[in-house]
Amino acid sequence: MLKVLIEKELKSILQSPKFVATFGVCSLLILLSVFIGINEYRSSVAQYETASNWVDQQIAEATSFRNLPTKVYRKPDPMQIFVSGVNFDIGRLSEISVEQDIKLEQSAYSDDPIFAVFRSIDFTFIVQVVLSLFAIVFTYDAINGERESGTLKLVLSNPIARGQYLFAKLAGSWLGLTIPLLIPILIGLLLLIVYGIPMTATSWLKVGTLIGVSILYFTFFIALGLLVSALTRNSAVSFLLLLVVWITLVLIVPRGAVMAAGQLVAVPTVAEIESQKDRYRADAQGELRTTRNLRYQSMMEPAQGLAESDRRAFYAANIDLYTEESNRLQAEMEIVIEQNNRRVNENLRNAKAEQERLAFLLSRVSPASAYQLTAMNLGGTNTSMKNRIEDQMVDYRATYNAYVARKWQQEQDEQAALLAEQRRGGGAAGGYTYAGSGNQAIDSSDMPQFTASQESVAEVIQASILDFGLLAIFTFIAFACAFLAFIRYDVR
Repeated sequence: MLKVLIEKELKSILQSPKFVATFGVCSLLILLSVFIGINEYRSSVAQYETASNWVDQQIAEATSFRNLPTKVYRKPDPMQIFVSGVNFDIGRLSEISVEQDIKLEQSAYSDDPIFAVFRSIDFTFIVQVVLSLFAIVFTYDAINGERESGTLKLVLSNPIARGQYLFAKLAGSWLGLTIPLLIPILIGLLLLIVYGIPMTATSWLKVGTLIGVSILYFTFFIALGLLVSALTRNSAVSFLLLLVVWITLVLIVPRGAVMAAGQLVAVPTVAEIESQKDRYRADAQGELRTTRNLRYQSMMEPAQGLAESDRRAFYAANIDLYTEESNRLQAEMEIVIEQNNRRVNENLRNAKAEQERLAFLLSRVSPASAYQLTAMNLGGTNTSMKNRIEDQMVDYRATYNAYVARKWQQEQDEQAALLAEQRRGGGAAGGYTYAGSGNQAIDSSDMPQFTASQESVAEVIQASILDFGLLAIFTFIAFACAFLAFIRYDVR
């Protein structure tokens, strides 16, 4: 009997105008979002390769390793095709140097603000907004509409359990939404292969998990529609009530939670953080200048009262030692400034993390938030994306600066050796060329390269297990309440 009821419900849905509209809209939006996402990804890859090649060319043309800065770029990830998340909001590159902190700059939206006005339409948006709304359209009159037409009383006059009837409604509506979703998704995945998008095994697993979570998400709204339909006797009332609930859960709660967290947890602004860093650096540099002046005066004090020629000789004999000590003080100052900047950045990150935890905690009362957070975790475009990439760049910065310092020391040693040889031979140094002399390009073949690591599927699932569990709990509670309401439903 259950199979017959499901087949009847599914046949009714497939023959209805609602299915035609759902299939048409879903197919159009999903295929369009995947196609646009593929083009945006390919464009991002082209920009990344062009910029990286330009940086490599600049380094190859440099003639000295002294304070040699560079830039590293964030490599695009194919998962951004399905889940854009914060991918276009955070920067795409960072300067790598001794003095500057790691900071991602030049986001896609900062370069082209017009695209930030209406944001992007990706697969996550379609599921979160469009499919959830269609789930309500499919089920708002599932119970009370049958009562209004007299069909419900006729069906239940037969030996059919109400639980079976309700489950058949759920299964039929679920299949009626899943079919429109899966067909364009499979075509979209085929487009990835046709366009040669470099999807790894990990990426395919993430996409599969995303599809599963998406199905669970709109299953909740199907169960919610059955619940409201079983609580009301008029289909118009149930539709209006479901629309209000949908607006609250999908549009209001996530944004309201972020606004509330912003008011409850204070986070320093970017201007305040930069001001703290600049002020600390200025104070440190002032102290260094004072120390250098005192050391210089102390060095030249024994030469007071000597003849000018003797003073110059004394200066020439001691300047190398003074320069060495001055460079040591400069290096120590940079280390202290770096430690201070890390403390400031860590304090800022902790404040943001606290604000973020509160915002997500409040927003998780909405299944839409739980789904969005899970999708962004799977896509690697969650709010921790910026910190994760910047942390990897910080590690690379330490490696790169150590490499440059070592190469610069080799240049100095080579220069000193050539000058010593020139003095012994009584010739001019102008005939010599060496890396760092301004006459010969540096050899950067062994320079360390930046490679950002991606999160594994296990790490992503571990980070998403709470939200996935909440979606399952919300769906179970909604269907259980719908069952209890339908058991007591008056079919007259």
